[in-house]
Amino acid sequence: MHIHIFWDSLSPAGLQMPVARSISSVLGVKISVSENNVRITGLDMTRKQVDAQSLLDSIQAYKHRHGIDDPILLVVHQDLFRDGNSFVFGLARESVGAGVVSTSRLNNEYYGRRGSDDDFIDRIVKEGAHEIGHLIGLPHCQDHECVMFRPDTLDELDRKKKTLCPACRELLDQRLAVHLDQC
Repeated sequence: MHIHIFWDSLSPAGLQMPVARSISSVLGVKISVSENNVRITGLDMTRKQVDAQSLLDSIQAYKHRHGIDDPILLVVHQDLFRDGNSFVFGLARESVGAGVVSTSRLNNEYYGRRGSDDDFIDRIVKEGAHEIGHLIGLPHCQDHECVMFRPDTLDELDRKKKTLCPACRELLDQRLAVHLDQC
């Protein structure tokens, strides 16, 4: 299985390769990174946020127009929301192989803390691996340290490890084996 990460030009530069290498290591999948060509849609001017569902629609349309079958994860700087949530770190739609991660709330500065590239990269990796996990077919996990745990706060995201629990690892291995059989 191959995953495409589209890195938007407004997202922090220079982090693409460390993030991609780390996500690849966590999930054991091949990842390529390229500049984003997906149109950013769904801006809600009153909220100053982007509707993550609308953005997933854009990715889906892009994939269809360009005949892309592999999953795409879009990394954007804009803050995201979805109906029922004031914000989301990321969102995925397995049925179309589209996911998005926002870096907006993943940096320390957003919370008035001292900046740290290590913390920033760590959080992008965890959230990126989480959304790609969904694209491969993994559900949310109840293990607070598993990358597939759904964090609601930055502290919950920070408590997660960049690994899968044994049950999620087994399910991932099964999903990847099925994918290999279909190729």
